[in-house]
Amino acid sequence: MYDVIVVGARCAGSPAALQLARAGYRVLMVERSKFPKDTLSTLYIHQPGVALLDQWGVLPEVIATGCPPLDRATYTAGDIRVQGVSWPVDGQQAAYAPRRFLLDQILARAAVDAGAELRENCSVTDLVFEDDRVVGVRLSSGGTETVERARLVIGADGMRSTVAAKVQAPHEVEAPTLTCCYYSYWSGLPAEFRLYHTPGSWVGTVPTNDGATLVAAYFPQAEFAALKGEGLKALLDSAERTAPEVRAEMDKGEQVERLFGTGNQLNFFRKAAGPGWALIGDAGHHKDSITARGITDAFLQAQLLVECVGDSLQDPERLDKALGEFAEERTEMLVPDYKSTLKTAELNPPEHHLEMLRAIATSGDLSDRYFSTLSGACPIEEFVTEELLDLMDEMSDA
Repeated sequence: MYDVIVVGARCAGSPAALQLARAGYRVLMVERSKFPKDTLSTLYIHQPGVALLDQWGVLPEVIATGCPPLDRATYTAGDIRVQGVSWPVDGQQAAYAPRRFLLDQILARAAVDAGAELRENCSVTDLVFEDDRVVGVRLSSGGTETVERARLVIGADGMRSTVAAKVQAPHEVEAPTLTCCYYSYWSGLPAEFRLYHTPGSWVGTVPTNDGATLVAAYFPQAEFAALKGEGLKALLDSAERTAPEVRAEMDKGEQVERLFGTGNQLNFFRKAAGPGWALIGDAGHHKDSITARGITDAFLQAQLLVECVGDSLQDPERLDKALGEFAEERTEMLVPDYKSTLKTAELNPPEHHLEMLRAIATSGDLSDRYFSTLSGACPIEEFVTEELLDLMDEMSDA
């Protein structure tokens, strides 16, 4: 009998298992892959996520992989260029973008070092219920079927979560898919986090390990079928149109990995918890990757769940109350960025947004506040200040 079974041992599951094991609980993690294993990702960890890595004691190991600190950002929209830095979060001002086959293994190993048990190449085939309560999982590994029981089963098994399917967790919020994406890695680019935007197109550069830079291009979802088989050309053409300086750098550098692409940029909140179960990471909430919030949001959800559960695992009634609190607070925490991401993923900012960017670009303080909002260091509701409104009025009058 385990206290907790965590299904999925990546950016949501391993941090949850790590903290629960440190709290003295008996934790089992099951992961259908075997580390090291790559996965589709924009890699970027915003400052609140970096602060949690530091809190969990694994940030030094992440930095030791050699991914560069990203303490400045540039956003170019047509003829407008905004440059700045995010406010620090708990002393952490730099962002990082480690490759996932490095990051996920670091997190899983930290959870094991804390006392969690990890079973790799192990899949959940079903959940075990008693009176509508989840009390365990059915596992398959190497042709062997087993059943393990726990007081809490956490689904951290991705957008197409088996745990979510088995508990029939409904979508509480849902929006249409807005973008598709193609990306690859190039050498020879500056170690700078840069975003570029023209109507209908978005390009970003994310420096990572071994001197490589992820270059990604986003397109309207309606174009995905037409782009299949032409993804690299579409990426290069988009860079030429939207980020010509990046396109020139790509020509001087070298593509060092194959092309990756996805049209599965789903946008939803699932019901987050129920009797004996909870969903975190992409299993419970997914949004377009254009704002690169996935890893940071997974960390935040794992931290919130552990804090809500606290010492309630031994009492089913207290645990259910804690899970209800987690579900409510999770949605409240993530909805502002969800709405902001959907606006960005429309790829056609309204004119007043461009007017705002022009004003922001004239002020270092406002530029820093803008990037602090993107990182999560500044709450979205605190972004619009009297200074910004006055500056926009002045520019409009001029």
